[in-house]
Amino acid sequence: MEYTIVIPVYNESDKIANTINQVITFMRTFSEKFEVIVVDDGSSDNTVQILENLTSSYKELVIIKNKHKGKSAAVWSGMYQAKGDYIYMCDADLATPIEELKKLASWITEHNYDIVIASREGAGAVRINEPLTRHLAGRIFNAWVQAFALPGIKDSQCGFKLFRREPAKVIFSKLQVYGENAPEINRPQFGAFDVEVLYLAKKFKYKVKELPVIWKYVKTTRLNFFENTFRMSTDVLKVRINDLLGRYK
Repeated sequence: MEYTIVIPVYNESDKIANTINQVITFMRTFSEKFEVIVVDDGSSDNTVQILENLTSSYKELVIIKNKHKGKSAAVWSGMYQAKGDYIYMCDADLATPIEELKKLASWITEHNYDIVIASREGAGAVRINEPLTRHLAGRIFNAWVQAFALPGIKDSQCGFKLFRREPAKVIFSKLQVYGENAPEINRPQFGAFDVEVLYLAKKFKYKVKELPVIWKYVKTTRLNFFENTFRMSTDVLKVRINDLLGRYK
């Protein structure tokens, strides 16, 4: 298996069919052997039914059904089962177009990086329709992340990241804040699992490349952005505490 695309989903019935069509149509032109793993995070709508109907048309589609534990646990499940030499985590809204994968992949296959992360910052990055308040909150959070965990990483939270298989398996097996034992939750949430992933990548001396991409803001009403930003900020401290306690050896 050359590529695995991991897509976490929660109540995505309005867009999931179009997303899968775009991803698989592109991947069939990009890779001879790939799989698309969609991890359902306990959706309460008909997302799973739509996905199951698509399997008759797309043999590359794999569905994992999780209990509702949040995006991080869904990504963990997909990474755990991924078979590809290269594993790409990808948000269901395709805020960064799937075609950007080609640019990220070149830095792994041609420049020998272990992990390439999409970034909404830096020369060449394009942000489309992002509200000013959202942008400012993101910049404040990133300053916090750089100060306490990831100096030099301008955008840890963009949901599009490409890994070589071995680093992905090692890093995700070591997650403590959001890993295998994440608890069930009763409402949507995301956390700073991207920070934990990249912190471990740096700790284990993997080569990480941050690459500017096109990114389009997609509005969501499921999450309280500022509440989740506070949760993510505390997660950053948990990562540092876990490291000090030797939990990432």
